Amino acid sequence: MSLANMGQAAIWTGLILLLLLQCSSAAKLVCYFTNWSQYRSGPAAFLPQNVDPSLCTHLIYAFADMKDHRLTTSDPKDVQFYKDLNSMKIRNPNLKILLAIGGWNFGTKKFTDMVARPETRQTFIQSVISFLRQHNFDGFDLDWEYPGSRDSPAIDKERFTALVEERQKPGKNRLLLSAAVPAGRYQVDRGYEVQKIVQALDFINLLTYDFHGTWERTTGHNSPLYRRQAEKGGAAEANIDFAVNYWLEKGAPASKVILGMPTYGRSFTLSSPSDTGVGALASGAGTPGPFTKEGGLLAFYEVCSLKNATFHQIEEQKVPYAIQGNQWIGFDNVESLKTKVGYLKQKGLGGAMVWAIDMDDFKGTFCNQGPYPLIQTLKRELGISSSSKSPTTTQPTPRGNAFCENKSNGFYPNPEDHTTFYNCAENQTFRLSCPEGLIFRDSCKCTWP
Repeated sequence: MSLANMGQAAIWTGLILLLLLQCSSAAKLVCYFTNWSQYRSGPAAFLPQNVDPSLCTHLIYAFADMKDHRLTTSDPKDVQFYKDLNSMKIRNPNLKILLAIGGWNFGTKKFTDMVARPETRQTFIQSVISFLRQHNFDGFDLDWEYPGSRDSPAIDKERFTALVEERQKPGKNRLLLSAAVPAGRYQVDRGYEVQKIVQALDFINLLTYDFHGTWERTTGHNSPLYRRQAEKGGAAEANIDFAVNYWLEKGAPASKVILGMPTYGRSFTLSSPSDTGVGALASGAGTPGPFTKEGGLLAFYEVCSLKNATFHQIEEQKVPYAIQGNQWIGFDNVESLKTKVGYLKQKGLGGAMVWAIDMDDFKGTFCNQGPYPLIQTLKRELGISSSSKSPTTTQPTPRGNAFCENKSNGFYPNPEDHTTFYNCAENQTFRLSCPEGLIFRDSCKCTWP
């Protein structure tokens, strides 16, 4: 091979490896960063410097605001935080950082007004693109809770589709687009043309938590994996398994579904000290935590540091709960998250989403399990490692291997070893390996066996 051809082969191989960096990851670990967690007191205050850049594959900043149909900041420190988080790409160039708008407290009116006309949608879209480029974000997350519900008119179902379909056209450095979507049948049916929107979205973050909480008068787990046999009707749908299957049945590709994992629990005040099981009567919200200070909610670091609490397992639903006096708390721990990752692998889902990074024991000071015990568990169980974000390559195979002779440039399965594959460049054969635990399937895809 001439020097010129060798140079072309090297360039081709480099391009292939760059492409593989983007498409070889078998799973996403999407973590939400909330800009109000900075205001928590003492060791619970969460700032950009508390983020481990190698922990998550995608970081979503929550939340931006909207004014006159244009994207804007929501907190005085947002712009500085944008800079601080983006500087972490120096330590992890593969980290993707997105900006989110919406959330429960944002409501629906601003979204409804914005999508009402094509010109206001375009005003919003162009402001989003400009804002993201200005602040070096990699993409945008729509957290509209929810089209067609909560005073949002029925027509918003079609208008939401129009909004995501009018996204930036494919091209150089295309911005990512994701959406946070509900787990309940009612909200899904009223708000989403699933088969249409999933074509326009890079991934969807399935909000598989808040199935039960203090808006109810009986205890129930925040994020159960399965139903209990005693549950009937709508109650039997308040679990992860139903939500995942429903989105898949509606046409969502499994690879685009990112399973929501909470780093917080929902708490209740029990009505009777003798009735403490699942479904026990509750008089109201649980006592606010010392740091999160919200009735009915406790961060994981507040749960793990409860004094004189007893911990139990809901075997049917594969999740734990705690009892402390008259307080009942349904939460997730390391073991329940392991089980949920096993479930998402079995379903072929695209990865896990965490709400939120700041409610894990991020410093490792509360739970004695090291920093980020929950998210580190997700990272480990998903097979994501800082040292194996992309396939590895070898030198050209010996001349005796003529696999690539007369083949077009590109990559091909290795029929003798599913954990490796071939890159053909100018008739030279290069063997590459998928990250540990993955196999090569189709073109450009290292995935779970």
